[in-house]
Amino acid sequence: MEAIIASYNPMLVALSFIMAVFGSFTALQLAIRIPVAEKQALGFWVLSSGIALGGGAIWSMHFVGMLAMNVPFEMQFDIALTFLSFIIAILFVCLGLAIAGRDLLGETSLVLGGAIAGLGVASMHYLGMYAMKIPATVSYDTTLVIVSIIIAIVAAIASLWLAFNLRGMLQRFGSAIIMGVAVCGMHYTGMYAATMTPIEAAGATAGTSGNLSISGLAGTVTLVTVVLLFILLYLSYVKTKKASQIA
Repeated sequence: MEAIIASYNPMLVALSFIMAVFGSFTALQLAIRIPVAEKQALGFWVLSSGIALGGGAIWSMHFVGMLAMNVPFEMQFDIALTFLSFIIAILFVCLGLAIAGRDLLGETSLVLGGAIAGLGVASMHYLGMYAMKIPATVSYDTTLVIVSIIIAIVAAIASLWLAFNLRGMLQRFGSAIIMGVAVCGMHYTGMYAATMTPIEAAGATAGTSGNLSISGLAGTVTLVTVVLLFILLYLSYVKTKKASQIA
Protein backbone atom coordinates (compact mmCIF):
# COMPACT_ATOMS: atom_id res chain seq x y z
CA MET A 1 0.00 0.00 0.00
CA GLU A 2 1.04 3.61 -0.54
CA ALA A 3 2.67 5.52 2.30
CA ILE A 4 0.56 8.03 4.19
CA ILE A 5 1.22 11.68 3.41
CA ALA A 6 0.50 13.31 6.76
CA SER A 7 -0.77 16.84 7.12
CA TYR A 8 -0.81 18.94 10.28
CA ASN A 9 -3.39 20.93 12.18
CA PRO A 10 -1.93 24.48 12.05
CA MET A 11 -3.57 25.46 15.35
CA LEU A 12 -1.98 22.54 17.19
CA VAL A 13 1.38 23.17 15.51
CA ALA A 14 1.21 26.78 16.75
CA LEU A 15 0.19 25.53 20.20
CA SER A 16 3.15 23.14 20.29
CA PHE A 17 5.49 26.07 19.54
CA ILE A 18 3.90 28.20 22.27
CA MET A 19 4.35 25.33 24.73
CA ALA A 20 8.02 25.06 23.76
CA VAL A 21 8.57 28.80 24.26
CA PHE A 22 6.72 29.01 27.59
CA GLY A 23 8.51 25.93 28.94
CA SER A 24 11.87 27.28 27.78
CA PHE A 25 11.23 30.68 29.38
CA THR A 26 10.30 29.02 32.67
CA ALA A 27 13.40 26.83 32.53
CA LEU A 28 15.61 29.88 31.92
CA GLN A 29 14.09 31.61 34.94
CA LEU A 30 14.87 28.60 37.13
CA ALA A 31 18.21 27.41 35.74
CA ILE A 32 19.98 30.72 36.35
CA ARG A 33 20.11 29.75 40.05
CA ILE A 34 21.93 26.47 39.51
CA PRO A 35 25.52 27.82 39.33
CA VAL A 36 25.17 29.79 42.59
CA ALA A 37 22.79 27.57 44.57
CA GLU A 38 23.77 26.23 47.97
CA LYS A 39 23.98 22.44 48.13
CA GLN A 40 20.72 22.09 50.07
CA ALA A 41 18.85 24.07 47.40
CA LEU A 42 20.67 22.72 44.35
CA GLY A 43 18.37 19.73 43.94
CA PHE A 44 15.29 21.96 43.78
CA TRP A 45 16.71 24.23 41.06
CA VAL A 46 18.04 21.34 38.95
CA LEU A 47 14.83 19.32 39.20
CA SER A 48 12.47 22.27 38.70
CA SER A 49 14.34 23.59 35.66
CA GLY A 50 14.65 20.04 34.32
CA ILE A 51 10.89 19.55 34.62
CA ALA A 52 10.25 22.92 32.96
CA LEU A 53 12.61 22.24 30.04
CA GLY A 54 12.39 18.47 29.69
CA GLY A 55 8.73 18.12 30.57
CA GLY A 56 7.19 21.48 29.75
CA ALA A 57 9.15 22.69 26.75
CA ILE A 58 10.21 19.41 25.14
CA TRP A 59 7.93 16.51 26.06
CA SER A 60 4.70 18.52 26.04
CA MET A 61 5.66 20.16 22.73
CA HIS A 62 6.42 16.69 21.34
CA PHE A 63 3.10 15.26 22.45
CA VAL A 64 1.00 18.17 21.17
CA GLY A 65 3.02 18.05 17.94
CA MET A 66 2.16 14.36 17.59
CA LEU A 67 -1.52 15.14 18.10
CA ALA A 68 -1.26 17.83 15.40
CA MET A 69 -0.63 15.15 12.78
CA ASN A 70 -3.67 14.29 10.67
CA VAL A 71 -3.78 10.61 9.69
CA PRO A 72 -6.66 8.48 8.32
CA PHE A 73 -7.00 6.46 11.53
CA GLU A 74 -7.11 6.99 15.27
CA MET A 75 -3.77 7.18 17.01
CA GLN A 76 -3.30 5.63 20.41
CA PHE A 77 -0.28 5.59 22.69
CA ASP A 78 1.12 2.93 24.98
CA ILE A 79 0.73 4.51 28.43
CA ALA A 80 3.84 2.93 29.98
CA LEU A 81 6.14 3.87 27.08
CA THR A 82 4.68 7.38 26.88
CA PHE A 83 5.29 7.90 30.60
CA LEU A 84 8.80 6.47 30.25
CA SER A 85 9.55 8.97 27.46
CA PHE A 86 8.45 11.77 29.81
CA ILE A 87 10.78 10.54 32.59
CA ILE A 88 13.71 10.11 30.18
CA ALA A 89 13.35 13.69 28.92
CA ILE A 90 13.43 15.10 32.46
CA LEU A 91 16.24 12.89 33.77
CA PHE A 92 18.60 13.55 30.84
CA VAL A 93 17.90 17.30 30.89
CA CYS A 94 18.44 17.43 34.68
CA LEU A 95 21.77 15.65 34.27
CA GLY A 96 22.79 18.02 31.49
CA LEU A 97 21.78 21.05 33.57
CA ALA A 98 23.72 19.83 36.61
CA ILE A 99 26.88 19.08 34.60
CA ALA A 100 26.86 22.36 32.66
CA GLY A 101 25.58 24.56 35.48
CA ARG A 102 28.11 23.37 38.08
CA ASP A 103 31.04 22.81 35.67
CA LEU A 104 31.31 19.21 36.89
CA LEU A 105 33.49 18.20 33.94
CA GLY A 106 35.65 21.29 33.62
CA GLU A 107 35.91 23.16 30.33
CA THR A 108 33.96 20.48 28.48
CA SER A 109 30.99 20.70 30.84
CA LEU A 110 28.76 22.73 28.52
CA VAL A 111 29.33 20.52 25.48
CA LEU A 112 29.04 17.21 27.33
CA GLY A 113 26.07 18.41 29.37
CA GLY A 114 24.37 19.56 26.18
CA ALA A 115 25.19 16.30 24.40
CA ILE A 116 23.62 14.29 27.23
CA ALA A 117 20.53 16.48 27.27
CA GLY A 118 20.26 16.37 23.48
CA LEU A 119 20.54 12.59 23.35
CA GLY A 120 17.84 12.45 26.01
CA VAL A 121 15.59 14.63 23.88
CA ALA A 122 16.16 12.44 20.82
CA SER A 123 15.57 9.28 22.86
CA MET A 124 12.34 10.75 24.20
CA HIS A 125 11.17 11.61 20.69
CA TYR A 126 11.78 8.22 19.12
CA LEU A 127 10.52 6.32 22.16
CA GLY A 128 7.41 8.48 21.99
CA MET A 129 7.07 7.56 18.31
CA TYR A 130 7.49 3.88 19.19
CA ALA A 131 4.74 4.25 21.80
CA MET A 132 2.33 5.24 19.03
CA LYS A 133 -0.06 2.39 18.28
CA ILE A 134 -1.45 2.66 14.76
CA PRO A 135 -2.51 0.23 11.99
CA ALA A 136 0.60 1.06 9.96
CA THR A 137 4.28 0.21 9.80
CA VAL A 138 6.71 3.02 10.50
CA SER A 139 10.09 3.26 8.78
CA TYR A 140 12.71 6.00 9.02
CA ASP A 141 15.04 7.89 6.74
CA THR A 142 18.41 7.29 8.43
CA THR A 143 19.89 10.58 7.22
CA LEU A 144 17.01 12.63 8.59
CA VAL A 145 17.13 10.74 11.89
CA ILE A 146 20.80 11.63 12.24
CA VAL A 147 20.03 15.26 11.34
CA SER A 148 17.29 15.37 13.99
CA ILE A 149 19.70 14.01 16.63
CA ILE A 150 22.33 16.61 15.67
CA ILE A 151 19.67 19.34 15.92
CA ALA A 152 18.71 18.03 19.38
CA ILE A 153 22.32 18.10 20.63
CA VAL A 154 23.14 21.52 19.15
CA ALA A 155 19.86 22.93 20.48
CA ALA A 156 20.57 21.51 23.94
CA ILE A 157 24.09 22.99 24.04
CA ALA A 158 22.71 26.37 22.95
CA SER A 159 19.90 26.11 25.50
CA LEU A 160 22.32 25.42 28.36
CA TRP A 161 24.58 28.28 27.29
CA LEU A 162 21.63 30.66 27.20
CA ALA A 163 20.36 29.38 30.56
CA PHE A 164 23.62 30.19 32.34
CA ASN A 165 24.73 33.34 30.53
CA LEU A 166 21.66 35.58 30.19
CA ARG A 167 20.25 37.77 32.95
CA GLY A 168 17.79 40.29 31.47
CA MET A 169 14.09 39.42 31.21
CA LEU A 170 13.84 40.52 27.57
CA GLN A 171 16.97 38.54 26.73
CA ARG A 172 15.45 35.43 28.28
CA PHE A 173 12.21 35.89 26.40
CA GLY A 174 14.08 36.22 23.11
CA SER A 175 16.17 33.20 24.02
CA ALA A 176 13.02 31.23 24.85
CA ILE A 177 11.72 31.92 21.34
CA ILE A 178 15.02 30.69 19.85
CA MET A 179 14.86 27.58 22.04
CA GLY A 180 11.25 27.01 20.99
CA VAL A 181 12.24 27.12 17.33
CA ALA A 182 15.08 24.65 17.99
CA VAL A 183 12.86 22.22 19.93
CA CYS A 184 10.19 22.31 17.23
CA GLY A 185 12.85 21.96 14.55
CA MET A 186 14.09 18.73 16.09
CA HIS A 187 10.58 17.35 16.53
CA TYR A 188 9.26 18.06 13.05
CA THR A 189 12.50 16.92 11.41
CA GLY A 190 12.10 13.64 13.30
CA MET A 191 8.47 13.41 12.19
CA TYR A 192 9.47 14.09 8.57
CA ALA A 193 11.98 11.25 8.83
CA ALA A 194 9.14 8.79 9.49
CA THR A 195 7.18 7.08 6.72
CA MET A 196 3.91 5.36 7.66
CA THR A 197 2.54 2.61 5.47
CA PRO A 198 -0.95 1.30 6.32
CA ILE A 199 -1.31 -2.37 7.14
CA GLU A 200 -3.98 -3.81 4.86
CA ALA A 201 -7.05 -5.14 6.70
CA ALA A 202 -5.53 -4.15 10.05
CA GLY A 203 -7.93 -4.16 12.97
CA ALA A 204 -8.66 -1.04 14.97
CA THR A 205 -6.62 -0.42 18.08
CA ALA A 206 -9.36 1.45 19.93
CA GLY A 207 -10.09 0.17 23.37
CA THR A 208 -6.87 -1.84 23.69
CA SER A 209 -5.87 -2.18 27.32
CA GLY A 210 -2.88 -0.04 28.24
CA ASN A 211 -3.34 2.35 25.32
CA LEU A 212 -4.33 5.99 25.52
CA SER A 213 -6.75 7.50 22.98
CA ILE A 214 -5.89 10.99 21.69
CA SER A 215 -9.43 12.40 21.90
CA GLY A 216 -9.25 15.71 23.76
CA LEU A 217 -5.65 15.12 24.86
CA ALA A 218 -4.16 18.28 23.32
CA GLY A 219 -6.21 20.52 25.59
CA THR A 220 -5.58 18.35 28.64
CA VAL A 221 -1.81 18.19 28.11
CA THR A 222 -1.69 21.95 27.52
CA LEU A 223 -3.72 22.79 30.63
CA VAL A 224 -1.74 20.48 32.91
CA THR A 225 1.57 21.77 31.54
CA VAL A 226 0.63 25.45 31.90
CA VAL A 227 -0.53 24.90 35.49
CA LEU A 228 2.69 23.00 36.29
CA LEU A 229 4.89 25.74 34.80
CA PHE A 230 3.07 28.46 36.74
CA ILE A 231 3.50 26.44 39.94
CA LEU A 232 7.23 26.12 39.26
CA LEU A 233 7.51 29.86 38.64
CA TYR A 234 5.64 30.60 41.88
CA LEU A 235 7.81 28.21 43.90
CA SER A 236 10.86 29.83 42.36
CA TYR A 237 9.62 33.27 43.41
CA VAL A 238 8.89 32.11 46.98
CA LYS A 239 12.22 30.32 47.35
CA THR A 240 14.20 33.26 45.96
CA LYS A 241 12.37 35.73 48.19
CA LYS A 242 12.95 33.60 51.26
CA ALA A 243 16.65 33.26 50.45
CA SER A 244 17.01 37.04 50.03
CA GLN A 245 15.35 37.64 53.41
CA ILE A 246 17.74 35.24 55.12
CA ALA A 247 20.71 36.93 53.45
